[in-house]
Amino acid sequence: MKTAFETMLPNISQLSALFDNMFEGVYFVDTDRKILFWSKGAERISGFTPGEVLGSHCFDNILIHNDNSGKNLCFDGCPLLASMKENKECEARVYMHHKNGSRVPVNVHTIPVKNEKGEIFGGFELFTESLPLSDMADRLMQLQKEALLDSLTELGNRRYFDATLYGRLKQQERYKTAFGMLFLDIDKFKAVNDTYGHATGDRVLVMIARTLQNNVRPFDMVSRIGGEEFTVIMDKIEPGHLQERADKLRLLVEKSEIYADGQRITVTVSIGATLSLPPDTAASILKRADSLMYEAKKNGRNRVVVG
Repeated sequence: MKTAFETMLPNISQLSALFDNMFEGVYFVDTDRKILFWSKGAERISGFTPGEVLGSHCFDNILIHNDNSGKNLCFDGCPLLASMKENKECEARVYMHHKNGSRVPVNVHTIPVKNEKGEIFGGFELFTESLPLSDMADRLMQLQKEALLDSLTELGNRRYFDATLYGRLKQQERYKTAFGMLFLDIDKFKAVNDTYGHATGDRVLVMIARTLQNNVRPFDMVSRIGGEEFTVIMDKIEPGHLQERADKLRLLVEKSEIYADGQRITVTVSIGATLSLPPDTAASILKRADSLMYEAKKNGRNRVVVG
């Protein structure tokens, strides 16, 4: 026979996407306080991964909540246990044990969970770091940066690209203004990694990112959307200027260089360039630019194909 939590699993699975995008940490326990769900926020705040906590009890040398006096609340005064025993939501400010051994001040909110018969079979705890406002603001800005920027090149990542492309398409729909899309792929990049190593390959990626970013207009947006794939969304571009701007970037990448072990390393890019055409979707314009880029590779690489 399934437990109440197992019956609830499909709903938990649907909610996990929401929980994992929350700034707060979230975990679920049964009435024995065995941890059955652990969110990404819980991992971020505590340092403990799901593999380290799932199936354990919250008092098993994991969170070990203390109050201001240092009392271990896991055995006397646990807010989550009180929620389940007294069928009420509880709030408290406690000091949580971090995986690195430190104590983290957190605000906790506990909620009892009932089955269809009204019987309590577990509870959720939501917890948030209780930091000074300035620290919290810095932390939020860092999380936002990590979510939208490629960590290596510090360009916009795929998520940022998708959001920007969606915004440009909505702008086009409203104002009837076209924009350009460049899809760039480094030629023979695998050979660079195989010959010089991935650390040098990373330096090449950064070199290209800087070249692109330094040579587009302030309102153009450069992103790294894959391993060696970059895009440039060009706003306010005339059809006759698309080839010219794409060729300029291609040439500047070709003329960029780094040195590794005394060796001069240069690379080239193949570029597919296209203008948005109503009724383009994000998928259709990206697919067209991608296809044009592959045509550039088939035609000899280090060139631009416009379509």
